[in-house]
Amino acid sequence: MSVNTAQIRAAFSDIMDAKSLEFDEVNELIRDGIHAGLARIFGVNVNAEILIDDVSGDIEMIVLKRVVEAVEDPSSEISVDEARWDDPTYEIGDVMEIPVEFTEFGRNAVMATKQRIVQLVREGERQRIRDEYSDRVGDLLSGEVQQIERGKLVLILNRSREAEAIIPWKEQNPRERFRQGESIRAVLKKVDETPKGPRLILSRADPGFVVALFKLEVPEIYQGIVEIKESTREVGGRTKIAVHSRDDSIDPVGACVGLKGSRVQAVVRELGGERIDIVPWHPTPEIFARRALAPARVAKVVSDPARQVITAIVDEDQLSLAIGRNGQNVRLASQLIGWQIDLYGSREWLERGADMSVFVEEESDSYETADFPLSELALDGETLEALNGSGYNSFLDIIDLDRADFLAVDGVSEEAAGQLLTLIEDLTVIEAEPAAAAEDAAAPKDEAD
Repeated sequence: MSVNTAQIRAAFSDIMDAKSLEFDEVNELIRDGIHAGLARIFGVNVNAEILIDDVSGDIEMIVLKRVVEAVEDPSSEISVDEARWDDPTYEIGDVMEIPVEFTEFGRNAVMATKQRIVQLVREGERQRIRDEYSDRVGDLLSGEVQQIERGKLVLILNRSREAEAIIPWKEQNPRERFRQGESIRAVLKKVDETPKGPRLILSRADPGFVVALFKLEVPEIYQGIVEIKESTREVGGRTKIAVHSRDDSIDPVGACVGLKGSRVQAVVRELGGERIDIVPWHPTPEIFARRALAPARVAKVVSDPARQVITAIVDEDQLSLAIGRNGQNVRLASQLIGWQIDLYGSREWLERGADMSVFVEEESDSYETADFPLSELALDGETLEALNGSGYNSFLDIIDLDRADFLAVDGVSEEAAGQLLTLIEDLTVIEAEPAAAAEDAAAPKDEAD
C-alpha cells in the first residue's frame, strides 16, 4: 500500500491548513506521527528511518534492529537466528533493515499516528503564542468579545485568533459594560501557563492600560523621546502619570496633552471620562511631591528621607483641591512618588508649633523654608563635595546664592550651577504648577473635586 504526504495532509487538512504550517513543518509532523504509530506496533524503543521524497511526497518506512545473540528488547533487537532466516550472511552486531508497509498499521497504530500529529500541531501553536506574546507584556491588544463567563470577558484577538485571552472581572472598569461581538482594547498584563497552554491575561483597569494608550496617541513616547516614568490609577476615577523628556527642547507634558488637548482627550474618551493628571517627573522627592499634588499649588515641602515621608503645606484655599474627593488626589500623589505624603493647611501647620515647622513665621507675614542637608537634594557627588568643601552644607546656606556665586566654587560646573538654581526656585517660589494646564485639558468640564 503506497501512501504519500499529500494523502496524510488531506486527512489532517482541517488542522494543518488552519495553522498555516510550512512544508518542512508538515513533513516533520508526519515523521513524528508515523514514529508514534511504529512504536505502537514494534514497541516504545523502536528505531526507524522515515524517508519522505520532497518531489513526489512518497513515504518509505524502515525499522532498524540490531542483530544479537539473545534478544532483550524486541523493539530494537532481533536474534541472529531469526535474522538469518531472511539473509544467512547476518552476523551479531549487524543492523537489519525491515521495510514496513502501511498495510501493517492496525487501527491502534493509525490512531496513535493521528493523535501524535494533532498533539504536535497543538504544541507548536502553543509555543508560537508563547514566543509572540511573552515579550509583549505592557502592549495594547485589540479584539472582540467572544463571550462573557461569570463576569470575565473571553476575547478573540485580531492578530491571533487561536490565543486564549481573557479580561478577569478584577481587571475591568466597573463603569464599563461590553456585549458579545463588541470590539475592545486592553493591555497585556501577563501570560499564564495552564494545562491547556498559555492564557493571555488582559486588563483595562491596570495603570499600564493608560500608559499603553498614551504610547499609541503620543509619537514622542513611541519614539522614546518622552518617557512615562511613573503611573498610578484608581480605575474609573483618576489617573496620575509622571513624564520626562530626554530632549530638553520637547515639553513632555505638552507632548502628552497635544494641540488643544487632542491627545489626552483621546485617552480620556477610551477611559470613559476618567480624569488624568499629567505632571513632570523629577528625581528629587521634594520637587516631585509638589508636582504630583497638582492641580493644587503647594506652598512648601520638607522631607524625612529616613522614613520616606514628605510633609506638604498648602494655603487654605488649596487644601480641598490637594486632598481631592475622598482623599483621592493626595493618595494618588503618594503612590506616584513612592513616599508617604502628610498634607497640612498652613493654619493647622503653624498651630503645631515651631519645633516641627517647615515655615518660620515672621513679622512681615512671609515664610522661609526650614533647613535640611544638601545631601537630600539630587546632586552628583562631585558637586556636593565641592559645595561642602566651601562651607555650604545645608539648603539655607545656598538659598541666596546666584549663578556667579556657584561658579566661584571650585568644582561646580555651569550645568551644576543651573541645576542648583532650578532646585532653589522649585523649593521656594510659589507658582502654578506646569501640570495645571494639563489637568484642565484632561478634566471633564462638569467635574470638580
